[in-house]
Amino acid sequence: MAIALPLFIVWRGIKKKSLNISGACCAFIMGILMTLSSFCFFASMLAFYFSGSMATKVKSSEKVKFEADHKTGGQRNWIQVVCNGGVATHLALLYLIETGSGEYTVDFKLHYGISWISMAILGALSCSAGDTLASELGTVYSIGDPWLITSFNKVPKGTNGGISTVGLFFSFLGGILVGIAYYCAELFMLSTYQLHVSPPQWPVVIVAGIAGLLGSLIDSLLGASFQYSGKDQRTGCIVERESNAVEYISGVSFFDNHSVNLLSSFLTCLITPKIAMLTWSALLG
Repeated sequence: MAIALPLFIVWRGIKKKSLNISGACCAFIMGILMTLSSFCFFASMLAFYFSGSMATKVKSSEKVKFEADHKTGGQRNWIQVVCNGGVATHLALLYLIETGSGEYTVDFKLHYGISWISMAILGALSCSAGDTLASELGTVYSIGDPWLITSFNKVPKGTNGGISTVGLFFSFLGGILVGIAYYCAELFMLSTYQLHVSPPQWPVVIVAGIAGLLGSLIDSLLGASFQYSGKDQRTGCIVERESNAVEYISGVSFFDNHSVNLLSSFLTCLITPKIAMLTWSALLG
C-alpha cells in the first residue's frame, strides 16, 4: 500500500498536469515515507495535495494578470514539492524511527513523543494547505486590494505579505480540510477500544484549522519582510526582482517564495504541538 497509493497519486498528478516529472519523483518518495509511518499522515497529505491542486486551477486566467510567475494548471516541480511537504516528510521519518509503522491516538499524557510528532506533521501540512488556499483563492475571490500584514496599507493583489478577510478564511478552511482527513483516517484505522480509552480525537480538526491560519500569517509576515515585491510597469504584474521598470512595493530580496514556504512550514510545526495541548486542555479539561 505504501508503494501503490503514492504511485497512483503521482500517476494521476502527471496525467492532470499538476506535477512534472521531477515533482512526481519527489512526491513518490515522500508519499512512501508518509504512508509507511501512518495512514493519518498520508490522508492529511492527500487532502493538502488535492485541495491545493484544485485551488491552483481556479480562475487561472485571472491570476496571470497579476502574477508574473503563475503557471496555468499549477504544475509543480521538485522544489515546490520539497518546500511544501519536506518538513512533514522529515518528521514522518523521525516518527518511523521513534515508533515504527502504525497509527496512534493523540494523547500527550500516555505517549507524549508520538503525539508531539503527529501534531507537528499535522501543523506543517495544515500550514502548506492554508497558505496555498489563501494565495490561490483569496486573491481571486476577495473584493478590493489586500492589506500588507506589516503596515496594513493597501497593496496590489499578488503582493507577498498581502492579507484579506477572504484569504484568512480560506487559510483556516485549508487547515480544517487537512484536520478532517486526519480525523477520518483515525476513525478508520484505529480500533474502537483504542478510541474509547483515549481522549476524544475530534479536536485535531480545530488544531489543524488554527495551524492553517497561523501558518498563513507566518508566511505572509515572512513574505512582506524578506521577499521583494514590485509592480512591473509594462505588464502590471507583481514580480520579485528589482529593475528600472519595476515600482517597489515592499520587502527585500532575501528569500524567494519557496524559501518562505519551507520556513513557515517549519515554524508552524514547532508551534502546533503546544497549540494542540492547549486546545485539548481548554475543550476537554
